[in-house]
Amino acid sequence: MNTRQEISANIKRITAELGGRARLLAATKTVPADLINFAAGEGITLIGENRVNELLEKYDLIDRSRLSVHFIGALQTNKVKYIVDKVDMIHSVDRIGLAAEIDRRCSAIGRTMDVLVEVNVASEPSKSGVKPEDAADFCRLVAGFPNLRLRGLMCVPPKCDEPGQNKKYFYKINKIFVDISQQKIDNSSIDILSMGMSGDYLTAVECGANLVRIGSGIFGERNYNYDK
Repeated sequence: MNTRQEISANIKRITAELGGRARLLAATKTVPADLINFAAGEGITLIGENRVNELLEKYDLIDRSRLSVHFIGALQTNKVKYIVDKVDMIHSVDRIGLAAEIDRRCSAIGRTMDVLVEVNVASEPSKSGVKPEDAADFCRLVAGFPNLRLRGLMCVPPKCDEPGQNKKYFYKINKIFVDISQQKIDNSSIDILSMGMSGDYLTAVECGANLVRIGSGIFGERNYNYDK
């Protein structure tokens, strides 16, 4: 885990590199709440948690007056109930059953949830997400739920040795994003394309991303022995 000085320097550098072209979301898996709050003081306004249990453990310690909390990891249907009152957006909607459960739980508490549809851009068997060719139809189904507001797409491309090798996947998802956003789907406000992480965020922005999710590029290598 980086020092506070290193975290501050990384946030300043990445913000300058983005140059206003994309919003910066700090991916905070295994990052202690005190460092998350420090990052908020350095200009971070969006954070993303990957795991429900960790989010719940840190939630009351996070300075939510300065931070919007998103859920960016794979989400089990039976854990939706724990987070619908705590997050501002769910990035990983990848099946109708999950969308239906988010809708049902949001209906019960009288709120609307902003969601992104996760697209498995390379159709990798090991990854979640809808197939690219199914994305448009799936988005229309998601937008049909009254307590969901479809905001756009998210993807995690295959791991590549060089950042530039992901360009074809980023361009592919951007084309899908543009096509869907032009379809004027009811109950949607499609304006977010979330792609790009610590190793390839500049390539993603070049290819149309307007939200990037950066963890180790800000906080350093994750400490998986971190005692939450």
